[in-house]
Amino acid sequence: MEILEGKQCVLPALLARQRKFQLVLIKQGSNPSRVGEVVDTATQQGVPVKYVSAEKLSAMAKGRSHGGVAAICSEKPPLPPEALFEHCEKLHEPALLLLLEGTEDAQNLGYVLRSAEALGAHAVLLKKHVWSFEGVAVSRASSGAFERLPLVQIENPEKELLPLKKLGIKFWGALAGAKRTMFDANMSTPVLLAIGGERRGLSGAMREMCDGFFHIPMKAGTSSLSMSHAACLVLAEALRQRRGKLDPE
Repeated sequence: MEILEGKQCVLPALLARQRKFQLVLIKQGSNPSRVGEVVDTATQQGVPVKYVSAEKLSAMAKGRSHGGVAAICSEKPPLPPEALFEHCEKLHEPALLLLLEGTEDAQNLGYVLRSAEALGAHAVLLKKHVWSFEGVAVSRASSGAFERLPLVQIENPEKELLPLKKLGIKFWGALAGAKRTMFDANMSTPVLLAIGGERRGLSGAMREMCDGFFHIPMKAGTSSLSMSHAACLVLAEALRQRRGKLDPE
């Protein structure tokens, strides 16, 4: 079981209905207008709500950002790779998938998920062998995006990802040496955008699966970007292109 901290994590998790909740904890004397939605949602779902002292809540929480709300619940299950195909089939707009080949800490991953959700990604894919983070830490950094956004752990990329091409999804890889810029890569169609790990970049196996490559234009003097910044820039470009398709002027 995990302890989620803060309304920004607990409420999205309740609404997503992917975790099994044992108990929601509310600090005694909390302003009803602030915690009312959490209490109401938990009650509607039959989750027990318990009011506890500030001292007890702080003792259970790992951080100081709980804001008077916490919950004891199961881990969020990842979306099985085989379910990703079905998820993409049901979309009413071109699929936008983000694949990350490596990240160094839970906070950066949380930031990426938050940006991915804001910029329209339908799912985030991560190599299973690099997943070594506590879901609580990722959820807190993502401000709830971790609870809402489908997260897929990939173990065998060739077996689990290639079927997506049957849906017309094109694989684009971010590569520093690519001739094409991200502005010239067509991201308005169904795409999977692959961002390399912060230490080794895009793996050889992933490069072989890609249909094309692009680089992020940068001023001279900057050798590289962090994974979280690279992902944000690429997704922002995808959103720009898609809005341009919808609203031509």
